[in-house]
Amino acid sequence: MQVLLGIFFHSIGGFASGSFYMPFKKVRNWAWESYWIIGGLFSWLIVPPLAAWLTVPEFGAIIHATSFNVLAVTFSMGLIWGIGGLTYGLGVRYLGMSLGNSIVLGFCSAFGALVPSIYYSFVETAGKISFTHMITHSGGQLVLFGVFVCLTGIAISGRAGMLKEKELSPEASKESVKEFSLTKGLIIAVISGILSSFFNFGIEAGKPMALVANEAWKALNPNQGEFLFQNNVTFVVLLWGGLTTNFIWCMILNYRNRTFGDYINKATPLTSNYFFAALAGTAWFLQFFFYGMGESKLGNGASSWILHMSTIILTANMWGLYNREWKGVSTKTFRTISIGIAVILLSVVIVGIGNSIL
Repeated sequence: MQVLLGIFFHSIGGFASGSFYMPFKKVRNWAWESYWIIGGLFSWLIVPPLAAWLTVPEFGAIIHATSFNVLAVTFSMGLIWGIGGLTYGLGVRYLGMSLGNSIVLGFCSAFGALVPSIYYSFVETAGKISFTHMITHSGGQLVLFGVFVCLTGIAISGRAGMLKEKELSPEASKESVKEFSLTKGLIIAVISGILSSFFNFGIEAGKPMALVANEAWKALNPNQGEFLFQNNVTFVVLLWGGLTTNFIWCMILNYRNRTFGDYINKATPLTSNYFFAALAGTAWFLQFFFYGMGESKLGNGASSWILHMSTIILTANMWGLYNREWKGVSTKTFRTISIGIAVILLSVVIVGIGNSIL
């Protein structure tokens, strides 16, 4: 039952993440950096402490009592994660949308699933599963196989995207070829994927805060299992790091592009722009909110991360179908994307089963 709840919560989080960009499409006459940072302020600064305040008693006191080392490492993981998000755009530029997304998310999935367990192989932590244990246990081997299946599904989906671009957008394909650089793109995509995966590592680094919240809740609610919202206190610190990176970059872009005026430009629909940017940012945070709930049920970093990434990719592809992004493609291309989605779904099932017996 715990595994099913974990999968359910991760699915909601993945849906929120895969859908968060939709409100941004309603923003009018603002530069990307302007609406991105407004959404980011809600994602990383406003909503996280609000969620923690609503769900974690005395969350501020928990953060204040946490050692500087834990806070610094957690913040640093968020900072690195933020850099990974920024380099993501370059990976797409040099590899194209389909190949870039597939490689970045593929590496992000794999490293995010495996890095914590590798860490626990060197630093033993009670209740945590090491990579050594995973590769010697049938359940762990099944989880690792699920990671491989997920990456296979991502690759198939990327192939479908490449076929679509070739069939429907010859001009865009030619433009993509002009900037295409396999060596440069692969290096950047690998860096982006690895750095983006550090969000999962940040959750592990901030576990001491989550454990305090968990123990306090269990003392008041005995025999009721793990505290669903224990990770909300960790997110407050972790997302400060992501905010720092993105805020600095967006301010640089505002300065370079002379777009500081967007925030007060009455010639644009200011009210609706702020509303939809805030809505997008809130939806973005909800992925972490439900990720924390799912992780509290599954407990295994590999399972939680791969389920999260898989449902994001699945949701994004479903939105593509809903918006008829595949309209007019050949039967072969549509069949390819359908197979890719099915393989990703299969990976979710495999990882779930592996976690249940690990």
